[in-house]
Amino acid sequence: MCEECGCGLPGPTRIDGKPAADVVSPLIVEPKPSGNLHHEHVHEHTHGDHTHEHPHVHDHDHPHTHTHEHPHGHDHEDETPRQTIQLHQSVFAANDRLAERNRGFFSALGLLVLNVLSSPGSGKTTLVQKTIEKLGQPDRIGVIVGDLETDNDARRLRASGANVVQITTGTLCHLDAEMIARAMGNLNARELDMLFIENVGNLVCPSSFDLGEGVRIAILSVTEGEDKPLKYPPLFHSADVVIISKSDLAVAAEFDRETALLNITRVNPRARVFEVSAKKDQGMDAWCDYLKELRAALGAALHP
Repeated sequence: MCEECGCGLPGPTRIDGKPAADVVSPLIVEPKPSGNLHHEHVHEHTHGDHTHEHPHVHDHDHPHTHTHEHPHGHDHEDETPRQTIQLHQSVFAANDRLAERNRGFFSALGLLVLNVLSSPGSGKTTLVQKTIEKLGQPDRIGVIVGDLETDNDARRLRASGANVVQITTGTLCHLDAEMIARAMGNLNARELDMLFIENVGNLVCPSSFDLGEGVRIAILSVTEGEDKPLKYPPLFHSADVVIISKSDLAVAAEFDRETALLNITRVNPRARVFEVSAKKDQGMDAWCDYLKELRAALGAALHP
C-alpha cells in the first residue's frame, strides 16, 4: 500500500490494548513448531583439488560429510538462456482468503455482520449507538471499533450494553480480515445475533478490504456535500446500503437532497438508501426494521 497514507508502515495493531498477535482467535490457526529441528549451517566440501564451504538448510540434526570426486571451476558462463516467468497475484489475495473464512464462520452461526464505512465525523458511532439502543437486547449485539488511536468510541458504545472490542491500528488507515479474525477472540460470537464493524474513518483504503461482512454500509453526512459519491466511487459502488446521516442539519448545510440521491444512483443503482438523523430519531425505524428483516432471513436460512 502507499506510504503516504500510512498503509506501508503497519502497526503496532492492538486489540483491547493487547498486541493483536497475543489474542487467541477461533478463526486464526497459529503455526505449531514441528518435531524436526530446522537449522542452517555451513559444511566444508572437497572438490577434487580444492576445498570450499556451502551453506545448507536442513530439517534434521546430523553430521554431514560431502565429497565430490569431480573437479570443477567456479568461473561459470551462462550455458543456457535465461527465461523470466512472471507471476501475477493480487496483493489482497491473503486478505481475501481470510475474509472468506470469516464469512463462512459468521454464516454458520447465522450472525449478521455489518461493515460501516465513512469519513471521520460522519456520525458512525452515534448511528451504531442509537441503533443498538433502538433494537434492544444489546447483549446480543457485538461491535468491533477501528481507530488509529484511543478507545473513545469503544467506551461510548459500551455504555449501550453491547459487547465491544477496540482495535487500534497504530498507523493503518483501514481494518483488514485478520484484524477482524483476531478481534473475534474477544467476543463470544455464538451468543450474538448481530455484529457491527465500525471501520477506520476513511473514504479510500477501507473500501478495498473485504472483512467477511454480510452487508457493507457507506455513510454520507449532509455536512459533507452531495458530490462525495462521485469523488469516492469505489466506496459507494461497493456498498449494499448508503445512509444519508444528520438529515436534521440538511437545511443549515444547504444540502441538495435530490442531487445527492441522483449521485448515489449514478454510482450504485442497487444500493438501499436510508435518510436518518440518529440524534433526532428520524428515519431510524425504517433502518432498524431493515436490519431485523436481514437478521430474520439469516435465521430462517440457518433453521429452515
